[in-house]
Amino acid sequence: MIGYTTQWDAIRTGAAGLTAFAGDAAATVPYLTGRQGRKRYEGISHAAIGSVQDADHELLGIPFVGTDHVLRLNRTRVEAFSGVAEDLFELLAERRLTRYREEAHARCSSWPTATWDDDWDGPVSIHPDGSVLALRVLPERDC
Repeated sequence: MIGYTTQWDAIRTGAAGLTAFAGDAAATVPYLTGRQGRKRYEGISHAAIGSVQDADHELLGIPFVGTDHVLRLNRTRVEAFSGVAEDLFELLAERRLTRYREEAHARCSSWPTATWDDDWDGPVSIHPDGSVLALRVLPERDC
């Protein structure tokens, strides 16, 4: 693999990306080297990496953990949730990479193909690695 010393370096970097995507800096730190920015995730973090794994949603029948953000698009409030299937995230947080890879590989072709979740009321995209991105328009608020 280009840019990685070993295959495990690439796997660890992928795990760091998933745990960061889910908003869990504590689970991300063990996977990073100093060159990859480990110190930025230790101790005090700045706003750009300060998201927190503080949300969970069931999307397309699957429980996910991660983080959410509310943003405005032309005055419309939109919620964006990013996360990882709960049981796969637990394996990553426990640093059980081999087990995570086995489980993710076993499911990669069986994730739902639907792109809209009626209960969530918005589009949902599940990646073969168990990560998810879901968007929805939030109701107008009285000012």
